[in-house]
Amino acid sequence: MITPVLLCGGAGTRLWPISRKSFPKQFVPLTGEQSLFAASAARLTGPDYAAPVVVTGSDFRFIVTEQLLAAGIDPGTVLIEPSARNTAPAVLAAALMLAQTDPDALMLVAPSDHAISDPAVFRATVARAVPAAKAGRIVTFGISPTHAETGYGWLELSATAGADAVPLSRFVEKPDAAAAARMLEAGHFLWNAGIFLFTAATFVAAARTHAPDLMAPVEAALRQAQPDLGFLRLDPAAWDAVPSISVDYAVMERADNLSVVAYDAGWNDLGGWDAVAREMGTDADGVAVAGAVTAIDCHDTLLRSDSDGVELVGIGLRDIIVVAMDDAVLVADRGRAQDVKIAVERLKAKGALQAEAFARDHRPWGHFETLALDSRFQVKRIVVKPGAALSLQSHHHRSEHWIVVSGTARVTVDQEVKLLTENQSVYIPLGAVHRMENPGKVPMVLIEVQTGAYLGEDDIIRYEDVYARGQGAKG
Repeated sequence: MITPVLLCGGAGTRLWPISRKSFPKQFVPLTGEQSLFAASAARLTGPDYAAPVVVTGSDFRFIVTEQLLAAGIDPGTVLIEPSARNTAPAVLAAALMLAQTDPDALMLVAPSDHAISDPAVFRATVARAVPAAKAGRIVTFGISPTHAETGYGWLELSATAGADAVPLSRFVEKPDAAAAARMLEAGHFLWNAGIFLFTAATFVAAARTHAPDLMAPVEAALRQAQPDLGFLRLDPAAWDAVPSISVDYAVMERADNLSVVAYDAGWNDLGGWDAVAREMGTDADGVAVAGAVTAIDCHDTLLRSDSDGVELVGIGLRDIIVVAMDDAVLVADRGRAQDVKIAVERLKAKGALQAEAFARDHRPWGHFETLALDSRFQVKRIVVKPGAALSLQSHHHRSEHWIVVSGTARVTVDQEVKLLTENQSVYIPLGAVHRMENPGKVPMVLIEVQTGAYLGEDDIIRYEDVYARGQGAKG
């Protein structure tokens, strides 16, 4: 059996405004009905695959399980990183955990935000790599190049790629155009997809040899990990001592037991809007569209509206990317797609909320979105899933007024509990201990009006919470 290890802690800033720190690209349905994360998990299922191990941040733990269950996939083990430490510590924590019960367990480490067009061929490619991995090799999967790409790292093989694993000669950092053209012509270079297959024991041994400074703190973080509902939370104090380093730099570029298996049936890392446009498909004029879009005399252009209320019209555009949302719009030259991350840094520097957060905020009980915000009031639309409940809580700085517009709410205010249906409302005084629940079988929708001197999400004191989130904005 192969255990998929899905890494989903990245922020995906190059796909802003759809991908933001609060809800990054792996959880978004960018190129189909499924999110990239759910699609990644789905292609690594079958008789040869165990339930996945997912490594993610605390804020995304409920999103991970919700999307896996919606796809009919056993969530398996979800390891919660207390803070982002890049990919090497995440992979090592998963390897150490699996090695506790089976040192020979096969691990397929994969990013959760790539698009692979033929899952069956990909699984067959993984199967070809199994003998080498069982023999103690670290197998990486190289993508047969279609053009002289400068945005990826490359892999140099010791021989031309064939059906079996071929020893790796070296990693090549992202090249300039001339070097990429030479490698494409040479025929024994592949793109580096960042997907690996090895046994747990093989990786632990490689990390012990090539990244010894990772071992003690990661081992301590796993040894002192605490169960948290259905999750396993790595120890925060030990994790703070873990160096932040990628698995390529820490292990792969130093190990001498690497082999490569080629995959050539369609892969896209969706690392920028130009890559997304290619994956979406284009018309005869090279135009890719999604959502409420009208394109007139446009060429080689991406037009995407991700808001039900925004009609996007492009006229006479050439080599342009336009992505429209309710609270932000991106307009960029297609050749500058990689510079979107610079724009995000500029927005963060000026304090723009849109740099990292959406108007819609996902929570384990549902979601809310801000409809209006000023210095002393905020209006939200709150949707609570059937059977879900917000925490029992109070606020220091704001009072609230709730108006049910759809479904039924069970509302607690101090000692009083009552049911509210459509068009009924309740006032929550400053400091009152309160809770909102949906006892019904359909989503419950209400409008919340907050008033007060401070309206931040961190003004929450939790007394009880079915999701065991602790204190803080999201817990």
